[in-house]
Amino acid sequence: MASTNDLKNGLVLNLDKELWSVVEFQHVKPGKGPAFVRTTLKHVLSGKVVDKTFNAGTKVETATVDKRTMQYLYQDGDDYVFMDLDTYEQIHVPGATVGDNANYLLPEAEATVALHEGVPLYIELPTSVFLEITYTEPGLQGDRSTGGTKPATVETGATVQVPLFITTGEKVKIDTRDGRYLGRS
Repeated sequence: MASTNDLKNGLVLNLDKELWSVVEFQHVKPGKGPAFVRTTLKHVLSGKVVDKTFNAGTKVETATVDKRTMQYLYQDGDDYVFMDLDTYEQIHVPGATVGDNANYLLPEAEATVALHEGVPLYIELPTSVFLEITYTEPGLQGDRSTGGTKPATVETGATVQVPLFITTGEKVKIDTRDGRYLGRS
């Protein structure tokens, strides 16, 4: 248990048996009435964002979220198997938990896995990864870097938009947050 005076960004709260991460908080002391704390909370699993107000000094239950750097090994059915780099323990992370991150996940890649009481909550990838283009339409004479884009399939099977001059076999840098092309390697 912690007081609302102990709130800080990134702290995970257990409210009504659901996990919420503090995105932003503000202590407010109005001229009249008691002080309160205005917070913006993000649901850890669904990503839903809500605003919640607490009276100052109210006790809130905190949750322990263990973030570990792990290495992705392989896919087992719908699960993704990760290995803890410190203990070499392997855990299975459900495909629903991995979500769209699977589009940028290569074997032996490192990711941060967040666990609560041994249950994987979410994974965080590095902000960018280098992936090889396995197929894209050939560029035409006169294609320039300032021109349009075309779809390209990368080695994970995901489709990303790349400039017209990119060819099959090239390695490109992709932003894992939104799938944007960032450049060639």
